[in-house]
Amino acid sequence: MVRAAERAKHPATSSIWLDSERATRQRRDGQPDGLDRDKIVGTSIRMLDADGLAKFSMRKLAAELNVTAMSVYWYVDTKDDILELALDAAFGEIALPDPDRAIVWREDLRALAESYRAMLVRHSWVGAILHQYLNVGPKALLVSRAIQDIATATTLPPAGQASAITAVFQFVYGFGTTMGNFRRKCDDSGLTQDEYYTQAMAAFSNEPDIEEIVERSRPIIEARGGTTVDEMWERDFRFGLDVLVAGIETMASRAEA
Repeated sequence: MVRAAERAKHPATSSIWLDSERATRQRRDGQPDGLDRDKIVGTSIRMLDADGLAKFSMRKLAAELNVTAMSVYWYVDTKDDILELALDAAFGEIALPDPDRAIVWREDLRALAESYRAMLVRHSWVGAILHQYLNVGPKALLVSRAIQDIATATTLPPAGQASAITAVFQFVYGFGTTMGNFRRKCDDSGLTQDEYYTQAMAAFSNEPDIEEIVERSRPIIEARGGTTVDEMWERDFRFGLDVLVAGIETMASRAEA
């Protein structure tokens, strides 16, 4: 078994999911009643959602659980282990296609993309750590399998499947992460999204150099439609996803020709 000190030397390939003992470790005799890995992970997610990644620590987690830090270390070796477990739990919130029916790729791709974005917005910390870990937990692998099934159903050749799905989910990742970070910034400032947006646009109008750019962009801004920031988010996301789906349709038709 690879211990914490050894794993620190190889952070890119270290993962709790590649160590069966760490991945399945549960309550041991002598530990506080009511404490288990699910409670630790659930509490960690709530703390990360409330306070963000920068303020999360093992000490604060133990205090929130009302146990000693050593009690937490019976279940995990490091904070990285907890973050990996929390990351996989977040991926478990993504709604997947019904496995008992045939894939309808356009509908299933849109639904999976929407659910993935919603998860990224709910848990803004996920975007910050997603590429720090291998992300090969059981729930993440179910998502990967669903994505592969959707990609196969597009009828694109294998190389095209990989590229198309990468384009879609990089778009979703970027959009969801940006949206989640904006919401957190608004929450931290004590403003609603609409209030923050209105103040930002007013501030731009007082800066001549920025105002010129805003004025040139005004037709595009007005054409987005929507009376709230949430409505603008939704219109932009759905249109962008429509563009990507149309691109996949075009490339699949070319491959079949």
